[in-house]
Amino acid sequence: MDMNQYLEVFIEESKEHLQTCSEQLLVLEKNPEDLSIVNEIFRSAHTLKGMSATMGYEDLANLTHKMENVLDAIRNSQIILTPELFDVIFLAVDDLEAIVMSIAEGGDGKRDVKNVVHQLQLIEKGESPVFSSIAETAAASTVHEKEEVTSGEYDEFELTVLQQSKEQGFNSYEISIDLREDCLLKAARVFMVYEVLEKSGEVIKSNPPVELLEEEQFDRKFTVTVVTKESSEGLHKKIMKISEVEKVDINALNLDDLRHTANAKEEKKAAVDNQAQERNALLLSENKETKKQAPVKPASSKTIRVNIERLDILMNLFEELVIDRGRLDQISSDLDNQELHETVERMSRITSDLQTIVLNMRMVPVETVFNRFPKMVRQLARDLNKKVDLEIIGAETELDRTVIDEIGDPLVHLLRNAMDHGIETPEERLAKGKNEEGKILLKAYHSGNHVFIEIDDDGAGINKDLVLNKAFSNGILTKEAAATLTDKQIYELIFASGFSTAETISDVSGRGVGLDVVKNTIESLGGYVTIDSKENEGSIFLIQLPLTLSIISVMLVEIQKEKYAIPLSSIIETAIIKKEDIINAHNQQVIDFRGKVLPLLFLKEIFEVPVHQEEEEFLSVVIVRKGDKLAGLVVDSFIGQLEIVLKSLGNYLTSAFAISGATILGDGQVALIIDCNTLIH
Repeated sequence: MDMNQYLEVFIEESKEHLQTCSEQLLVLEKNPEDLSIVNEIFRSAHTLKGMSATMGYEDLANLTHKMENVLDAIRNSQIILTPELFDVIFLAVDDLEAIVMSIAEGGDGKRDVKNVVHQLQLIEKGESPVFSSIAETAAASTVHEKEEVTSGEYDEFELTVLQQSKEQGFNSYEISIDLREDCLLKAARVFMVYEVLEKSGEVIKSNPPVELLEEEQFDRKFTVTVVTKESSEGLHKKIMKISEVEKVDINALNLDDLRHTANAKEEKKAAVDNQAQERNALLLSENKETKKQAPVKPASSKTIRVNIERLDILMNLFEELVIDRGRLDQISSDLDNQELHETVERMSRITSDLQTIVLNMRMVPVETVFNRFPKMVRQLARDLNKKVDLEIIGAETELDRTVIDEIGDPLVHLLRNAMDHGIETPEERLAKGKNEEGKILLKAYHSGNHVFIEIDDDGAGINKDLVLNKAFSNGILTKEAAATLTDKQIYELIFASGFSTAETISDVSGRGVGLDVVKNTIESLGGYVTIDSKENEGSIFLIQLPLTLSIISVMLVEIQKEKYAIPLSSIIETAIIKKEDIINAHNQQVIDFRGKVLPLLFLKEIFEVPVHQEEEEFLSVVIVRKGDKLAGLVVDSFIGQLEIVLKSLGNYLTSAFAISGATILGDGQVALIIDCNTLIH
């Protein structure tokens, strides 16, 4: 069977199951007594194991199987949950994620997982040095079982059969059989053991059950309970004659102890059942009103998986349609035909609706990025010996997939920065009168045509003096210039390349790379990042991003005979000013704009546009913003608002100053799109 046709579905579903494992492990770590969470993790691991085995990824299936064994022991209360145990399971999940990512990138799914598998096996057997208390408990339990010979669990029917057999002169034995590690046909060896035992007596019980033994759903060891008139020595010789049987332990059963144990378990079960009934009755009474209001049947959502390449093709086709729509608008206005006007207007309405649908199809919730952060924060907190609670709000907020693909790394840098520089150690926090557990809030929300992402911590904040001293020593700033800076402008100095306030270089920070990359990446996406901070109270990093990068609204302007597009998201307003109102200050032309000094940028000089006509008495100015900085872009005239398709300039023109792309207008002309962030910077 060709499995390649199922590969895409396998990768997507594997990612979902691993995400569930990560999320539920974090929940379990906070609520270790809730074993229902373990069942949820176990189900995801079990499904992943079956899928990977079917697809032929042995390393993935093997590691998942070992993790599943540990989870099974946890839910059966055989293993005590400890932070170290969670570390090992998280390592296993990390390896599983790495294997799935390798497969997604065209790899063969091979990975060296021996170390993690070995650690999981030690935990499963209770032999790990980290879990010595568990090992000791298990060892004590084993000794006790050998002394009392009551290791099996028997129901009332089985106990009755064993009792009657004893009265008729039969011996009752519990036989543990170990097969060799290299045994290939385990089910066949089990059948041969059963054949020997059934000739000598009758098998009452097996552990695991017969169905699992037939399907080889066991490692190497299985146990059977048999009644026979033959001696234990005789049974031992017969079973050991079977090839690939490595070890046989035969113990005579003590029926009195078995009966006593069964009665004790029944009493305990009855007590637990009574408690459960009381709890359920209480919950029922508390939730009576809620249940009355609950809908009988939840609404089901029907979805299909679509390859992202198909959406990209659809988007490209639609972009061409937008260009042609602009061309039709131009022709319609030139010909001045009423019927053509009406047809073009109807087509514009339909394409606008279609544009909304296509853009919404490309929208992805930011939770696809946010989901990986809780596990990262947990591990980093352990590495830094800090206590941190990460709260995520607005994970359902949607962004264009192209933006989602780029925003992950900047957010990782900002979170690591908040963990290392922001949140203090528990001792420092207690000394300041704070809770020893620091809090980081990761929040996303829509506002207009933008998405805002906040990273808010209640840590130490930013020390202005430390930042200024570092800026002086790095030559970024002079003391004269520093006197004119606001607090926010001082905070923004940490975005300078090579800037770091860390005294020592560590795995987390100190090399001066990170925040400059954050700033450059976000600005390349048409967004910006700002900082607000209060010393000993915390810091807030606010990121503003456009909803989409493909189709944007712009203001078309003209400079001499050339047309340029300025994104509406950057524009505050437009204005007409008198030439005589321009003031020269510090080699910069500025105007007084509502009580603020506004620097002017003459685009014809910046873009070296050939002058074909004299300047008039009045100047057209587009006032744009980047963060809290404003500037006025001087143009010759405004043409109007338009929706355009953003096209890349290609690899040959990547160095074009302050130009982020181009678009094709309705009359076939190419208009360059101005990058306001670069101009203001």
